[in-house]
This record gives sequence, C-alpha cells and structure tokens, in this order.
Amino acid sequence: MSDLFWLSDAQMARLEPFFPKSHGKPRVDDRRVLSGIIFINRNGLRWRDAPAAYGPHKTLYSRWKRWSEKGIFARMMTGLAAAHGEQKTVMIDATYLKAHRTATSMAAKKGGRGRLIGRTKGGMNTKLHAICDSQGRPIDLFVTAGQVSDYIGARALLSGLPNVKWLLGDRGYDADWFREALKDKGIRACIPGRKQRKTTVKYDKRRYKRRNRIEIMFGRLKDWRRVATRYDRCPKVFLSAIALAAVVIYWL
Repeated sequence: MSDLFWLSDAQMARLEPFFPKSHGKPRVDDRRVLSGIIFINRNGLRWRDAPAAYGPHKTLYSRWKRWSEKGIFARMMTGLAAAHGEQKTVMIDATYLKAHRTATSMAAKKGGRGRLIGRTKGGMNTKLHAICDSQGRPIDLFVTAGQVSDYIGARALLSGLPNVKWLLGDRGYDADWFREALKDKGIRACIPGRKQRKTTVKYDKRRYKRRNRIEIMFGRLKDWRRVATRYDRCPKVFLSAIALAAVVIYWL
C-alpha cells in the first residue's frame, strides 16, 4: 500500500536514544513496529485492522501497551522538546477531547486515579492541558477529567515551565496566585483580566495575538483520530497517543 507510513533512517536515529534496553530475546524490527503504531494512532484503526506490512497486530499492540505504561512515548516528546530550548515565550491552554464509549465502559479499578473522564455539557470528555513554545510546538502535556478547572492544569504544569521571559494565556488563567507564581519564576504574564475584576489588568495586546499558535497546535494534534476521540480506558496510554502525535508532527 502506497499510503502506509514509514519512519525514515534519520527519524529512527533521533528516537533510538529513548528506546528501552532489550532483555533476553531481541525485539523485532523497531522501525516496522513503530511505523505501524503511528499508522494505527493517526488513522484511529482497531489494532486488528493493521495492514499486514506492519506484521502481526498483537505485536503492535503489546509494544504499544508496554511502552505506554513505561512512559517511553512521553519521554520521547519531552526529550526532543528540551533539545530545542525555548528561551523567550511559552503559551498555555486547554482543550476538550471526546471520550468514546469504549473508554468509558466498565468501572475503574479500586485504588486507582480513575479514568480521568468527566461529564460536561458536550458529553463525556477528557481535558488536555498543554504548554507550547513560541512556534506552537508542545513541550509539556497534562490530562484531567473534562470538568476540571484550567487552574488545576496550570498548577500541574507550573513546575515544568522552562526559563523564559513571557507566558501567554487566555482569561481562564487570570488568577492572582498564578500571576504571583510566574513572577517568582521571573516570567511576565500576558493574560487579560476577567470581566469580574474591579481593576483593569494591563497586558500586551500585540503579543497576545500570537496565542493563536497553541490553538493551531491543538487542531493539528486532533487530526490524529485516536487523539481527537479517546478510545483508551487507561489515561496513561491515552497521554502516550497524544505525545506520539506531537513527536511525529513537531519534533521529527
């Protein structure tokens, strides 16, 4: 099939430092398996519908599941993003990702963090919180249930902010504690004030217009069908799908 996806030698060379060491029996062709995993995630296929060129679908799924639980795909994204080293501006925002019935069925295991799926006006959703650089490339991701406030995502992403001069965000991030936390880090906030504020908050309107780049980033990530619609019950596996999409779209 001419429309199949294959990683190039140069792309594999960039990814190989993040591969776990093989113990015992050597792994099968990494390029073939990873290319198949990317193809499945991008097109939203069932694993059993994987083209024969990628080998047995059980091999693809087992590799995907095992590496997702180990956080390999998330480390790929953070490692490749860190190599570029943004120094001036980052942006923060959140978006809703629809949860398919296969992700919401059956009760979650006792003692776990849950599925991170919540009910909103739009149905059952997961919320993706993200930090991107000045070019609109994701550098940090965090997922919560759909009904969770943007402040929760901002608090979780705060410690991982790079040493930059500016942070751009919409009114959803207008909170005194967040502005003070950014100030302590030496970061200037370009965030418009909420309408309920008694005093007007000044911000750089010209700089704020660049925030559309994170909206474009969300749109490109949602072009991957397993990102736009959540099929995975495990939130860690779902985050791996988002991180893998970010790696292929922006960092390879």
